[in-house]
Amino acid sequence: VQLQASGGGLVQAGGSLRLSCAASGLTFSTYIMGWFRQAPGKEREFVAGIGRSGSSTSYADSVKGRFAISRDNAKKTVDLHMGSLKPDDTAVYYCAVDYSRRLFIATTPAYYDYWGQGTQVTVSS
Repeated sequence: VQLQASGGGLVQAGGSLRLSCAASGLTFSTYIMGWFRQAPGKEREFVAGIGRSGSSTSYADSVKGRFAISRDNAKKTVDLHMGSLKPDDTAVYYCAVDYSRRLFIATTPAYYDYWGQGTQVTVSS
C-alpha cells in the first residue's frame, strides 16, 4: 500500500488550500480514509475522515465548517479542501488508511495502518 500526499504550501491566514492523496496497492473503495496533522512539538491529531462510499464524514471540532474531505474511488484519491485557514492550522498533514473492516470513522492515529509521507502546510498571519 502506498499513499502519496500533495498540495501543501505557504498561504496567508484566511486563504485556502487543497490537499490530495493518491493511493495504490489496495482496493481503495473498501477502506475508510483519514487526514491527520502534526505540528512541531505536538502529537498527531485527527483532522477529517471519510467512509468507504464517501457518504459519511467526520471532522475535528477545530476544522468543522472550514475543511471538507472528499474521495474519488475511481481515481483512488482523497482530498482535503481547507478554507479560512488560520496560523494554528500550520502542520504537516498526513493521509492514512484504516485497513480494517471497522464500521465507524476512527479518530485515533493507532487505528490507521498505512500513512503517506506528509505535506507541509504553513499559514502566515
